[in-house]
Amino acid sequence: MSMKAIAAVDKNWGIGNKGDLLFHIPDDMKFFRETTRGAAVIMGRRTLESFPGQKPLPGRLNIVLTRDPAFAPEGVVVARGPDEAEKAALDSGRPVFVIGGGEIYALMLDRCDECLITKVDAEAEADAYFPDLDKTPGWHMAEEGAELEREGLKFRFTTYRKR
Repeated sequence: MSMKAIAAVDKNWGIGNKGDLLFHIPDDMKFFRETTRGAAVIMGRRTLESFPGQKPLPGRLNIVLTRDPAFAPEGVVVARGPDEAEKAALDSGRPVFVIGGGEIYALMLDRCDECLITKVDAEAEADAYFPDLDKTPGWHMAEEGAELEREGLKFRFTTYRKR
């Protein structure tokens, strides 16, 4: 069983700003929902808090990685470190996806063997980033989908794999 990361990034590998996604592209949201449905998803506390009502994603095992010892919301598995998060995810027997935010992607990237990246052909003001896989040794773009456009935004679905 392997772990994958999934994210939408701008030209500078930005993923978020002030706790929100940079882009709300319906095709990307649908891809995320369909890809992660039934899976174990690993995220940071701030990512969970960015969801509607700060509630876990339905139909998934939500694993929240946090250093906050008092953090124990209903409906999630709390992990205090990357090893604990990975073990909980892999022990579930479900596909595993790291879903953010920036610190969690950086912390968990070495444990992943594939990244599903929606590349948006735009620049946005960002304060959270995905590691730049084009410059990260050991990673390469294995698949690149056709350019799509929605509401004036051009984007494409790509898959990066570890060499």
